[in-house]
Amino acid sequence: MAKRKRLGPARVFSDTPGDGTEAPVVAEDQTLNSGSEPVVTPGLSPARRKVPPIASVAGASASEAALQELSETLRSAREEGRLIQPLPLDEIEADHLVRDRLVADEDEMQALMTSLRARGQQTPIEVVALSNNRFGLISGWRRLSALRRLSEEDPAFGTVLAILRRPDSAAEAYCAMVEENEIRVGLSYYERARIVARAAAQGVYEDPKAALSGLFSSASRPKRSKIGSFVRLHDALDDVLRFPSAIPERLGLALVKEIDSREGFTLRLRALLSAGNATSAEAEIAILTAALEPVSAPSPAAAKPMYSDGWDETHGQVRIKGKAGKLTLSGVGVTDDLLRDLADWLAARG
Repeated sequence: MAKRKRLGPARVFSDTPGDGTEAPVVAEDQTLNSGSEPVVTPGLSPARRKVPPIASVAGASASEAALQELSETLRSAREEGRLIQPLPLDEIEADHLVRDRLVADEDEMQALMTSLRARGQQTPIEVVALSNNRFGLISGWRRLSALRRLSEEDPAFGTVLAILRRPDSAAEAYCAMVEENEIRVGLSYYERARIVARAAAQGVYEDPKAALSGLFSSASRPKRSKIGSFVRLHDALDDVLRFPSAIPERLGLALVKEIDSREGFTLRLRALLSAGNATSAEAEIAILTAALEPVSAPSPAAAKPMYSDGWDETHGQVRIKGKAGKLTLSGVGVTDDLLRDLADWLAARG
């Protein structure tokens, strides 16, 4: 039987790199079999143990793989519209799409700005990536406008929270814009009609009928019918209206009925709007309302010449001189605009 040998205290060797004296440490009271190597007990030595190179490589590889996975997750979330990210206001192009909203109510805008000051931006806008680190606005025009006004007071409002969208087509982008405004703050019938006409004019849809069906597919049939009527109003008067979004539903439908049924009504209405030069929504609505009143035939007395020898009067900067069969206009007030208005008025008279 082999003789047992009692060992003394563990002997510590330096593990300083380069001295070549590293050795295992044997704990006190451990026994050895004759001719065998000492049994090493890990953790009992105060000396520092080296980490195997393979372990360092494995740890670095695992960290790199985790970082790549995180980066891929963030990239995927950003592209799929699941990541909200802050973007500088000056990188957003608000006119990327033809906006459906013509005006923003100032009271509502002030209320939105007050909320942004107190609670910050709660709902992100939607954008599409353009070239040169630019982003086109899809929805959120009111929030973007409010933040831009606030940034003029406080640079802290210089960014906007946004979700990156990747619409498959321009039609999908327009639908997203319309739906967001329909849900949050309803558009006027004229604004709805305007975006239908503009989307068709830009080739997003084949024609206004297709644009109406595509942009307002979730609307009821009566509502789509009214929007279609306002499209005709837009086509007839858009360039001479100053406050179109204020036109009430009933008035707009009545005007379209007259446009469709009364010959010369559109020309007369355009002449009235041009001559009226309305400076407020109320004034323009008054002109439109008055145009619906029947045009009464002049009485025999009113039809007679003002003077037996003809007219010779001055109105503002225009002199009117003439008699039956002949009329002369002169003065600096006889401009191209006046002549066009006069031509429209004569055409409306038939």
